[in-house]
Amino acid sequence: MDGTQVGLIGIGAGIVGLLIAAMLYKKVDSIKIENETVAKITQRIQDGAMAFLFAEYRMLSVFIVVVAALLYAGGSVNDDLGMNTMIAFIIGALCSVAAGFSGMKSATSANGRTAQAAADGGQAAALQTSYNGGAVMGLAVGGLGLAGISLMYYFTETNFLTVGNIAGFGMGASSIALFARVGGGIYTKAADVGADLVGKVEAGIPEDDPRNPGVIADNVGDNVGDVAGMGADIFESFVGSIIAAMVIAAASANLGADYLMIPIALAVVGYIASIIGVF
Repeated sequence: MDGTQVGLIGIGAGIVGLLIAAMLYKKVDSIKIENETVAKITQRIQDGAMAFLFAEYRMLSVFIVVVAALLYAGGSVNDDLGMNTMIAFIIGALCSVAAGFSGMKSATSANGRTAQAAADGGQAAALQTSYNGGAVMGLAVGGLGLAGISLMYYFTETNFLTVGNIAGFGMGASSIALFARVGGGIYTKAADVGADLVGKVEAGIPEDDPRNPGVIADNVGDNVGDVAGMGADIFESFVGSIIAAMVIAAASANLGADYLMIPIALAVVGYIASIIGVF
């Protein structure tokens, strides 16, 4: 089996995983929330989380454009930069954005529906609903990372990219992860402390009491920091470890080009095992 075949298998496995993630999301989202209060709170949390995410991504788009332009301009002084690295950087950033967005969308949808499943079918139904919601993000992170890296590797086998260009993919993923993790963490803590000060300290009402409007912001923060930020962070770690192994193989004088496919092949096997484990 040559490198192009491994690359195509990785792309195929990633796409299959993304399709399964979409199927699980549709399954979770199809649960109708019958309690009006739960439905209203769920919608408010989802609206707040999406508002933050879109605001953050609008700011990040400026950063991505500036860095992409610098990478393109750097092609005149370094062969590992230029148009190809810029394209890999943008693809890596977009995949990281998609990983965080899919996790946020799934988590905010599964929150209230887990409560509804508990009311309808008890603990087992609630566990299954929350598990499916979490699996959406896990499969999306793995699928986007595997498909993206495999696509980059496929282009190295067809002499369109070099391993140095692929590093741009990891840089794009790391850039989004940095801002998503730090920005989400700051918002999370600010909302948490603000809700506690207003509720417990000033008004004397219990934590997470629905009478405190800050509770919605607190729950939005939990999703922003612990879901979207975490998703981008895990995505960056996943692709970064694969790219690092590929760079080591490419830089070693004792290893041939075929060794570049070993990290991809191992990731494919692990991802397929994860898909099987979901069911």
